[in-house]
Amino acid sequence: MVTREDILEIARLSKLYIKEEELDMLTKDMDRMITFAETVSAAQCEQSNFDHINQLSNVLREDAIIPSYDREQILKNAESQDEGYFLVKKRS
Repeated sequence: MVTREDILEIARLSKLYIKEEELDMLTKDMDRMITFAETVSAAQCEQSNFDHINQLSNVLREDAIIPSYDREQILKNAESQDEGYFLVKKRS
């Protein structure tokens, strides 16, 4: 069971502020979520053939190697480059 202290500790670790009047509602909601997760986790599943529920097979295309642009052509309009790579300004 989730307690008020659990919620306060989670809030502290998350650096969140919880109003006192919201604490009971959050405690009940979190307890319901944990209970639901435990129920789902405990569910028995006899069938393991769930992958093809919609009779779909691999819907991804095969990888195809296609030619790319030449590196010099890609970098010819770059403001700054070094040894075949774009140089970008460091953000502070």
